[in-house]
Amino acid sequence: MSRNRQLSAGRGVYAFLGAAVLVSVFPLYWTLVAASRNNTDIHSMPPILLPGANLLHNIGQAFSQTDMGLALLNSLIVSSLVTASVVLTSTFGGFAFAKLPFRGSRPLLATVVATMMVPTQLGIIPLYIMMANWFHWADHLQALIVPAAANAFGLFFMRQYLVTSLPDELLDAGRIDGCTTRGLVRHIVLPTARPAMSVLGMLTFMATWNDFYWPKVVMTQQNPTIQLTLSELASGYIKDYSLVLTGALVASLPVIAVFLLMGRQIIDGIMQGATKG
Repeated sequence: MSRNRQLSAGRGVYAFLGAAVLVSVFPLYWTLVAASRNNTDIHSMPPILLPGANLLHNIGQAFSQTDMGLALLNSLIVSSLVTASVVLTSTFGGFAFAKLPFRGSRPLLATVVATMMVPTQLGIIPLYIMMANWFHWADHLQALIVPAAANAFGLFFMRQYLVTSLPDELLDAGRIDGCTTRGLVRHIVLPTARPAMSVLGMLTFMATWNDFYWPKVVMTQQNPTIQLTLSELASGYIKDYSLVLTGALVASLPVIAVFLLMGRQIIDGIMQGATKG
């Protein structure tokens, strides 16, 4: 086969990809349809598959019945700060473990990785005691931000990326040119790690935005996150699923916006890893 010959996908591949896209997008589309209808329309048979005219009314109802504005603001603050902290600490720590030899690095890395095997539920009680009794942060955003400011997965993820993507020769050339460690991080490490940082930032933002367990323990409905507010919409003996799905639609918009902003960097990072070798 000639090296200049270009590979092209057949119609079957495009048909399969199109079907996969439809299956992936349909739940979001159905959420939009349900959010624009009333509770009776949702349960009608056959199902109604076209959006209605009640979307703005349902959004107004969701905001009037719950403190969704505060919940969105709280979740945005917590998710943004946690994401920024995790990305920075993971990048700096990953660079140290990947390219800066120091005594005890392997046992320390093994200890960090081992913490990933500990179930979250196992540490909830001591963590709550620390937040509530030691720092008096119960029902404060600090209780959500500080414990999540760094995590083992992010550090290990960035370490593995920098081991394969950052040549030692590039760092040696920077040192020869007079760069300090801080200069290497600024001019070499951060530009090289940008695709992986975008992927880690997206994963961290989504995980923090969708977190329900820990906010449920340490926060109240007087100072809620978006997931607590959605649970409040879903409470009650008779559930209004149109309002529940309206809240879910509103809660999905920031995550979609973040993905659109970081999408190109994420794809570049995936393609960079796929074309190595």
